[in-house]
Formats: sequence, C-alpha cells, structure tokens
Amino acid sequence: MKSLMLLWKMLAFESASWCYTSATLDWKTVQRRCKHEGLSFLTITLPTYGKDFEKSLDRGKVDHDVFLSFEKHAGLPKFLSGFLGLVFDRTSGVLLDEASIDSIRAIRQLTLMFAKMKLPCTPARERAAFTQYIQCEQDVRESDACTSQSLKTDFESVATLLFGSTFASMDRKVYEGQMPAPKHGPGATAEKLSSNAKYRHLTWPARLDEHFPLVENVLPSASYWEELDDVDILEPGAEIPVRVISVPKTLKTPRIIGIEPAAMQYAQQSVLALMMDGLRESNYLSSMLGFRDQTPNQRMAEEGSRLGNLATLDLSEASDRVSNQHVRLLFDRFPHLSGAVQACRSRKADVPGHGVKRLAKFASMGSAICFPVEAMVFLTIVFLGIQKSLNTSLSRRHLYLFARSVRIYGDDIIVPVDHVNEVVGMLHAFGYVVNTGKSFWNGKFRESCGKEYYDGMDVSLVRVRHRFPTRPQHATEVISIVSLRNQLYWAGYWKTCQWLDERIKGIIKYFPVVLSTSPVLGRQSVLGFETQRIGTHLHNPLVKGYRVLAKIPDDYLDDWPALLKFHLRYAREDVEERHLARNGWVEVEQGSYRTLIDDGHLERAGRPLSVDTKLGYGSAV
Repeated sequence: MKSLMLLWKMLAFESASWCYTSATLDWKTVQRRCKHEGLSFLTITLPTYGKDFEKSLDRGKVDHDVFLSFEKHAGLPKFLSGFLGLVFDRTSGVLLDEASIDSIRAIRQLTLMFAKMKLPCTPARERAAFTQYIQCEQDVRESDACTSQSLKTDFESVATLLFGSTFASMDRKVYEGQMPAPKHGPGATAEKLSSNAKYRHLTWPARLDEHFPLVENVLPSASYWEELDDVDILEPGAEIPVRVISVPKTLKTPRIIGIEPAAMQYAQQSVLALMMDGLRESNYLSSMLGFRDQTPNQRMAEEGSRLGNLATLDLSEASDRVSNQHVRLLFDRFPHLSGAVQACRSRKADVPGHGVKRLAKFASMGSAICFPVEAMVFLTIVFLGIQKSLNTSLSRRHLYLFARSVRIYGDDIIVPVDHVNEVVGMLHAFGYVVNTGKSFWNGKFRESCGKEYYDGMDVSLVRVRHRFPTRPQHATEVISIVSLRNQLYWAGYWKTCQWLDERIKGIIKYFPVVLSTSPVLGRQSVLGFETQRIGTHLHNPLVKGYRVLAKIPDDYLDDWPALLKFHLRYAREDVEERHLARNGWVEVEQGSYRTLIDDGHLERAGRPLSVDTKLGYGSAV
C-alpha cells in the first residue's frame, strides 16, 4: 500500500503545480487516514468522495448530503480544498462560472484512480453480492406483477415499430433453417470443460432441438449418425443450470456473472450472429445501438457536456434486471425468432449459498445474447419515454429524427435532455434502477463508455488496476504498471512518470523507449523510439527488453470432433469475411478469424492460464 500512497503523493503534487495550489495538507490527510483505515481509504472512501464531486458538478453546488466522510469548512471539505476552491465558491459552495478544468481533472484523478483495482473482496462482501443477486430476482418478479397491461401493449407496439422489419427478416431465416453456424468460444462453461473438449461433449437439451437440430449441430455430417447413441438428451427438468460465480471488480463489491452450459453457449452464438447481421443492415438501428465501438457514445457525451442537449444515463444491475417477460414482449410477434431465443436461454442458476433457483431475468452477464437483447429492450423503453414526452404516437419519421440523439451501448444510455425525465420514469416503471451517481443531465459533466467530459473538455482519468510488482516474476503486475506509466505519460503527468520509471527499472533491468505498437514492454515518448540493434532479416530497429508470453493450454482434439471444429470454423470465417468485405471492416478482424483454423488449434486451445515475460531483443516499432 505504501507504493500506492506514494503514487498518490506524486500525482497530487504534480496536479497542484498545474493548478497553482498546494497539496501538502492533503497528503498528510491521506497518510493519517490510510494508517487507520488501510487500503479501503484509497479504494472505497476516496472513490465515494469522487462520486460526490461529480454529483455536485451535476447539481451546480455542494449540498449537505455529500462528502460526509470528510470534515468541512464553510460548506466545502477541507480535503483537497485547494482544488475545490477553483471549482466551487468557497463560501456558498456554488459552482463557479469559470470552473478550472485542470482542477476538475485533478480531483477526479486523485479520488477515483484506485476505485476499480482488481482486488478480492472479503468473504462477507462476496456473500452479500450473491444475496443481492437473489434479491434482484425477487425485484424482477415483483416488477413483472406490477406492470400494467396497457404498458405491455405500448411496449410491444414501440418494439414492432423499431425492430419490425429487422425481426421479420430474422424470423424468416429461422423458419427456413438459415441460421448462422454456431460456435464454441474459449470461455468457461458450467460443466468446466476445456476449450476443445466442448466439441466432444455430447449433452443436448431437448428444448434446443426444434431450432437447433441435433444432427446438424452436434455432428460434422449425417454420416456420423452412430455417434448419436452416446448423446445425452436432457429434458427441461434435468438441464444443467447456469453456474453463478464472482470475479474481482472492486474492493467494495465483486462482479457477479453466470457461466452458461456448453450446449447453450453453442446455440447462443448462432442467435448472436443472426442478430448482429440483422441489426447492422438497418440504417437507424445501427446508429442507435452499439455493440463493438464505444466511440460514438463518447462523442455524444462530449457533445452533451458542451451543448447541454444530451443526457448520459447508467443503470444499476442492468443485465440482472432485464425480465424475460420483457424479452417475450420484444419478440412476441415473431414466433420463430422468439422460439430460438427462448430455446437457448437457461432457465435455472446455481447460486452459491442459495442453491439452484429458477430465473425470472432473461439472462445473467455471461450469456452470449444478453448484451444485444438488453440493448434492444432499453431502446424500446427509451422510445416509450420519448413517446410519453411528445404526447403523440411515434412514427417511422420519429426514429430517423432521434437517430442522432439516442444511443445505447450496454447499460450506457444517451437520450435528449428534453425527454430525460420521462425516459427515467419509464425505466423505473419497468423495474430498472437508474444509477443517479453515474447519470448526468443538469450540469456540464457527462460520462459514457469510459470517457468523461466537462464543458466539452476531456477530464477522463487514468486508473490503477493492480498492486505494484516487487519482482520480475510478477508478470501481470509488471505489465499493468508499464501500461499505467504510459497512460500517465500521455495524460501529461511527466514528473510522476519519471518517478515510476525509476521504480520499474528497479524491478526489470531493461526498460527501453519504444512505440505503442512494439511487442516489448517499454517507455512511450513523444520523441519516438531508441535503436540498440538493427534486425538481420528485416533491417528493423531492435531493443532489448521483456516481451509478454501467453501460452495457450495443451488441449488435444481428434477424430470426428476435430472435423466438426474445422467445419464450424471454416463456416464462421466464410460468413464473417463476406460480411466484413461488404461493410468495409478492417483487415485485422479478418486475420483474427483465419487464425482460428491454424494448424495448432487441434493441439492447443483456450485462453492462456497465465502470462509471463521473456527477456530478449524485439522490434522497437
């Protein structure tokens, strides 16, 4: 923790020099409180201060219900008062007309940079997170019971207006058996199978068979029909439940995700490809729904902070509050598409400490189709709110009218400020919780998809993700601190980077200057790169340093499962390359699919179990 405290000190003093103020007393406060509160002061208490600061920016003043953990003087906290005085009036606490952008950026950096460190929670906090998962299930059921029939009818009507033609095309493809080829990903499964073992896993839920026929999806061809004798057909009551686990998120609370059974994951990938292809073909939907590129949301957040015309909304527990009843309404008029979606949805989850529970939610985070389906549900509710605000029935003209001012990326929602109150009210009516601490529409501050802006100026921060390493063998931490150093460098914290450079050199001896595209762990600089040697074959500049090694696990696959994997990879590659060529996607994405059928994929597969570093010469560019 001492290293993290020293990092805070370096950033505080460098930020103070930018803002012509002092951080000496602030540093003494950090020392005193870390001594008594430990790491939680940096990872929990300071982030709470940062969120209160953002809330005050949105309100335009410092109220009495914020900064409760810090002593105040004349309305403002004493901690970081030198910076706060350049943003708020020291007497009244009202936001200044010409608030210092450097001070806003500094306060956010100093209070929020440790908020998302990947640290394990205490067992008590982990148990509380699983209990909240169960409570969320109960909330979804209660919300379903309270939703009026008229609201459901309006939801279905707006969903048809938004997605009618797109869903009709998808529905026809499902009916005609033209679903995209399924695939197995490298992720974990509820059965804890290795990556290649999924292809020889002969368990198939009976519910899948109508839309994903067993012979066409489990075997490489019908000539292997004899293998069907070994397939275990699972009736609905015997299906494998989703395995609910926690993964590190913050020290305050873990992230709860669901790991799907292999067969469900397999089928979900087919439905996902169908949805992605269909949504991309719609002009207005492709501009309002984002699944890969976050930059449109970030640009709109900048516009909203500058002009005040757009609001940024964030939902709490967004995935876990998407009711399956909402999804049924979404696809209700398209029975074949709805049947395929419901067939690959897991109905039960095994929650640690609570046993196997039947799910009211559509899917936990971890389902392949959770992300696009929740985005479509949110978009429908947003337009329900806009319809209520306009006090008129929506038409296709309205969709094109709002195509540049409405955007959904997961649970990051952007809507026009003129309609934000009705949109928030409609989200609440359907059982969703708008996170008021991360939703902004009153002041000049906006946040969306990892970028924050105030009055059109970027005030995003650099986050610390891991503890600092103490030995070269701590590969993950070494990679993280090098990344942190380079991010701080491009953010302008050059004095802090000089301090970090000395610490990094004390851990890894070789730390050359390289470009961001170099495979060598090194320092990035506006001055370019250094050259220590010229490559024999390519005549490229080489430097001596550490490169990241991530060994793919050994996972041997042969016989008909190997043939199945080859056919599926070839089919998906063909589909993706046709799509990429049609829509002008970059070459790199095509290459990532070609590597899937490389010669080594039947001997090694899956995600690396660990990372390591290796010393040697590598390209500096």
